[in-house]
Amino acid sequence: MSESSIDPPSSKLGTKAHWDDVYSSELSDFEEIGDEGEIWFGEDTMEKMVDWTLENVPKNPSPSILEVGSGNGALLFALHEAGYNPDRMYGIDYSADAIALSKAIAQSKESEDADHISFTVCNFLQDFPALSGGGGVAVWDLVLDKGTYDAMALMEKDEHGRSPADAYPSRIAQVVKPGGHFLIVSCNFTEGELRGKFEVSGLQYQNFLKFSVAQFADRIPEFLFWWKERERVL
Repeated sequence: MSESSIDPPSSKLGTKAHWDDVYSSELSDFEEIGDEGEIWFGEDTMEKMVDWTLENVPKNPSPSILEVGSGNGALLFALHEAGYNPDRMYGIDYSADAIALSKAIAQSKESEDADHISFTVCNFLQDFPALSGGGGVAVWDLVLDKGTYDAMALMEKDEHGRSPADAYPSRIAQVVKPGGHFLIVSCNFTEGELRGKFEVSGLQYQNFLKFSVAQFADRIPEFLFWWKERERVL
């Protein structure tokens, strides 16, 4: 099988070694000078994601929120500052130093309960976030992706041209609660390309919103794509 025309070429940004190096450096910088690290896609995009969440996901009753590829935790901290319950937030990343960094930042926050946000090492393509009680797959009211799928799409393909990222949409569909939401930002794929990737997992397209946002729904859940103008990350 040849490489799909809509898949970006492999890149170091698709390797765990790259992200381990990035977060090892950022963790050292935080420990030395208090620099919390880069906000992937920038503060403006993060603020738009928070604004959309405030408009579409009520704070009460407290929604369960999962960020896949949470990095330094900036998005979850922003949602906490916006009034969402930190006891119901969960960030996962496959880089141990990313998790160490986000936990260190949480401890440094003036808010006494920022450290109530759970951050755990987890490779989402291989494992689902563990339930505290054990057994089954946890489902969430809101699942967030701020560039994680883009990075996965840059991973090395196998000899048949298949990308590890091909498994991602169906795994997302398993963790979005019926009636819940999935919010994803991408700069590597257009709206149409993302529809082709995610609709086959059972997620149903809804509409395209302002600020380059496309909205989808699962069997019942809504799920939203934000994408910037098309560009390849090399």
